[in-house]
Amino acid sequence: MLDNCDLREALVDSCQACLRTVIIANVALFLSACAMQDTDRREPEERWLAGDHHMHSRYSVGYDEENLPAYTIGVDGLYPIPMNALMSHHHGLDWTVATDHGGPNHSKINFEIAYPELQLSRSAMPEVIQFYGLELNTPAADHSSIIVPYTADESTVLQDLESRFDRLEKWTEEEERERDQEDKMIEALKAMDQLAIKPLVFANHPARDAPSLGDFPLVEPRELRNWNDAAPDVAVGMEGAPGHQAGPLSIEAAPRGWYFDHPTMGGFDQMTAHLGGVWDSMLGEGRRWWITANSDSHWNYMDTGVAFWPGQYSKTYVLAKKDHASILESLRRGRIFVTTGDLISELYVVVADPGGKSESAQIGGVVVLQEPGDVEIRIRARDPRGENHNGDRPEIARIDLIVGQVTQPNEGQSLDVNESTEVVHRFFAADWHRDGEFVDMKYRISVSAPVYIRVRGTNTNELEPIVDPPDENPWQDLWFYSNPVFVEIKHEP
Repeated sequence: MLDNCDLREALVDSCQACLRTVIIANVALFLSACAMQDTDRREPEERWLAGDHHMHSRYSVGYDEENLPAYTIGVDGLYPIPMNALMSHHHGLDWTVATDHGGPNHSKINFEIAYPELQLSRSAMPEVIQFYGLELNTPAADHSSIIVPYTADESTVLQDLESRFDRLEKWTEEEERERDQEDKMIEALKAMDQLAIKPLVFANHPARDAPSLGDFPLVEPRELRNWNDAAPDVAVGMEGAPGHQAGPLSIEAAPRGWYFDHPTMGGFDQMTAHLGGVWDSMLGEGRRWWITANSDSHWNYMDTGVAFWPGQYSKTYVLAKKDHASILESLRRGRIFVTTGDLISELYVVVADPGGKSESAQIGGVVVLQEPGDVEIRIRARDPRGENHNGDRPEIARIDLIVGQVTQPNEGQSLDVNESTEVVHRFFAADWHRDGEFVDMKYRISVSAPVYIRVRGTNTNELEPIVDPPDENPWQDLWFYSNPVFVEIKHEP
């Protein structure tokens, strides 16, 4: 009999060779045999843990429009949940969220079929912390990930949320219209906010339907603000880098992210990538609004799809202990950075008061100065020497330090622009100290009013991320982004 590692490597090889019939029939058997030799591998200390909160299994089903709610498994999504877990582990992920979506009666499919398979997957792959979740067909918007806390009643919690609030759960046009209202999403968020342990909601691919820069007909920034106002501990962010980044590798002239009208910029949604745009405007209001990156895996590009495997290209890193509760809380608090192509694997942005009167803070945190003055920013990033999953060894070409003011918008000013946001310094290789795989740099700024501080980096020579052409190889255009550190002043002048 093959040992544990041999079984897994054999299955990975089969996946990569696209032997789908054999895999789908035997993945649970293979993984169960592997799991018999595994032990629980929880870790007591915090570290950067890579994950993905937006992926699909075979339970993102297809529907017979003439005979609703009849459905067929394995149409919109192809793979069993244990295969997603296996491939996530193979590509370096520590945590995942099962986020299938569907249409009429999908809450029943999720509860009765998908959830038991998730339980099997958890037993088979204990190395991966697996959350139960949903890609919500969001009322009056596009899609959003719901991450359900790991509790004894997680399955009934999600069944209740999907059955009550998913806009496609019912199968008549009249019922769908009744659900497709913004107040229904606000009701859903308030319901989640009342739970003993609150779920999380991230808007998915928010500007995918934007026809041009700054034009948002489907997911309006106003709506995102309303979500955050209604449940600030639940609606906490959006995808900065959408999935479906492998389109150009499988389909001629396909755009990255499946963004046809206004393309991604460096692989990132314009709401994030446009300096001083929507994300910066929300941070400029002091909102704790975080960004993520993920695969949106339905079908791998090697199987004629447009997505990478979870973790193959995009990763969302959280600073947490390796357990459900710690990961969920770190996501809620914005202790997050995102990267594509494994450009980096660790990132520390420490903001400190040089005078020592205030405690320092890291990504997602806040420094409270006693009075206006200087802050010192230390950036430390791990630039791994090994190959990424394309066989490349990308190197950081530049790191940008970005600062924006936190103020209330002036009357008549666009809510979706923060004109104060600027790159205050660009670091190149000559500007940082290398310590093995790590690069270190410091910078000091004077702070006279509240600000937020974030960083981004790239392997390109683009000073700002440009619009991605439809045939761009995503492996050649890599970026990472941190979430912000806020600086407040206790005694303002």
